[in-house]
Amino acid sequence: MAKEESTGYLRAQKPSDFWGTVKRLLVYMAKRSWALFAVVFFASGSAIISAAKPGLLGRATTIIFDGFLEGTALREAGEQIDVHPIDFGAIAQIARIFIVLLVVQAIFNYVQNYLTAIVAQRTVYELRRDLKEKLGNLPIQYFDTHSVGDVMSRAVNDMEQIANTLQRSLAEFIMAVMTFIAVLIAMLTVDVTMSFIVFASAGLSAAFIAFIAPRSQRKFAEQQRLVGKLNDQVEEVYSGHTVVRTYNRELAEVETLEEESNRLYDASWKAQFYSNLMMPAVNFARDLGVFGITLYGGFGVINGTVPLGNVQAFIQFVNRFSQPVRQVANLANNIQITIAAVERVFETLDQPEMEEIVSNVEEKENTPYIIEFEHVEFGYNSSEELLMTDFNLQVEAGEMVAIVGPTGAGKSTLINLLERFYDVSGGSIRYNGKDIRDMDRRELRKHFSMVLQDTWLFNGTIWDNIAYGYEGASDEEILEVAKAAYVDDFVRRLPKGYDTILNEEGTNISQGQKQLITIARAFLADPEILILDEATSSVDTRTEVQIQKAMEVVLEGRTSFVVAHRLSTIRDADKIIVMDEGDVMETGTHDELLEADGFYAVLHNAQFMGAEDLDIEDSDYTFGTT
Repeated sequence: MAKEESTGYLRAQKPSDFWGTVKRLLVYMAKRSWALFAVVFFASGSAIISAAKPGLLGRATTIIFDGFLEGTALREAGEQIDVHPIDFGAIAQIARIFIVLLVVQAIFNYVQNYLTAIVAQRTVYELRRDLKEKLGNLPIQYFDTHSVGDVMSRAVNDMEQIANTLQRSLAEFIMAVMTFIAVLIAMLTVDVTMSFIVFASAGLSAAFIAFIAPRSQRKFAEQQRLVGKLNDQVEEVYSGHTVVRTYNRELAEVETLEEESNRLYDASWKAQFYSNLMMPAVNFARDLGVFGITLYGGFGVINGTVPLGNVQAFIQFVNRFSQPVRQVANLANNIQITIAAVERVFETLDQPEMEEIVSNVEEKENTPYIIEFEHVEFGYNSSEELLMTDFNLQVEAGEMVAIVGPTGAGKSTLINLLERFYDVSGGSIRYNGKDIRDMDRRELRKHFSMVLQDTWLFNGTIWDNIAYGYEGASDEEILEVAKAAYVDDFVRRLPKGYDTILNEEGTNISQGQKQLITIARAFLADPEILILDEATSSVDTRTEVQIQKAMEVVLEGRTSFVVAHRLSTIRDADKIIVMDEGDVMETGTHDELLEADGFYAVLHNAQFMGAEDLDIEDSDYTFGTT
């Protein structure tokens, strides 16, 4: 799968299989079906109460108005009355019912929101749990083809989007649907003609929303894309301000920034224009409905065919009926974004996991070799040409094996195969005579420890970073490896010593000091086999000497594989493997390979004599492609 490009903004994404993804999400939510049914029940109850309130208030208005008309008629007939014959007992009864309904509705809303939170949080918890477990079982190829930002976006941003939508938008959506149905039924039971006036008003609102909302969404998507682009440029310029000033590119960068800012301004005002147009358009349609009801109801009241309370109730019904339409329209974009986020999570969950393969290779008894590569073939993709063909290597316990070669020669591939980040396409790799495919990956990796060129340190103290190498190590063991790896020397000079907090980028200590910490961490793990992947390639010569001294202590008595570009670091290796384009070109000690005057000699002379002094083109050996 090709590496995906993540903009970091979900607003620009749309699900490719909306309903299929919704069904899979409902399967997760169905585990709490009782809570979902309860949410629908309480939302329905709240919606019914909300729909009943206008009718109840309209009834009170009708009672008051009818009493007033009756009193006026009696006075005109010559009767002396001090108070209009209004049924205040009925009004009091309506008031009590109304207060009870308000209390019950508040309780229903609280229970509904509480249950929605349970459904949302438990669903997202299970999604997070499954995703975490899945990421732990995915082959290294997945992480090689997906950027760190993309994986983190799925695990953090997408999950947050799902949680927020399920907790807030789910309740709003259910409530909107239930309110729409309840108000529809309530209106039809009060007055059919005025109901159709409200339907026409709501239909006009829906037409306005259908016209405006897609245009608004597109403009907001463009705005978010341009914001991301502008942020990228600003971050680039400020992080590389030294280079910008060195090449006198300030004015050019300012011009570029102005161009991007103008594009963002243009997209932003259009997005706001359409967004701000929505409410006036919907209010216009609603007011037309109110006008229609007032006109029809007014003549009805005059003619005695429509009670005044019904007119008042329908004026409220207009707002309550159009509100769910607006809510669903506003939620539509958010729901679409959320389903796209769910789809990305499910895409990861659907990735094939690392396969447990049985090699059917007979185990060797009493082998003198701790590691053996036998006729190994390998390609990262089965459809591509093999990178390794018939690779063979035998390593005895305690040997230091150096692996050298030009970029792209297959050095790191060898390490990936050794740790079972990838499995061989053919042949066999043995550990103490047993094919490593017949060993559990976790069990196999207990015998290895790695020090990489790119140091990985987490945000924590120096002490905790060293202790990461072996869970349960004592303070004495941690301090011992810190001294052996020359970490103690520089830590003692820090104000807070081992309690110094390493920041996220590890920029408060030098690159060489970071590398020494990783060596101490590897030493603490007490591995049987140590892998050093170009551990000194990014430090200065003085630091390299210090790191080499630390590595000498760590390597003593251990089998080691050292991947190196600097040939000076592997002079004392017991065996040097010279690779090019996935094949072993030469094998031997430093002196033997120099005497053979082959590919290793070409590499060595290129480093220590200078390429200009060599006639590399006339050599029988050529460098692999980068």
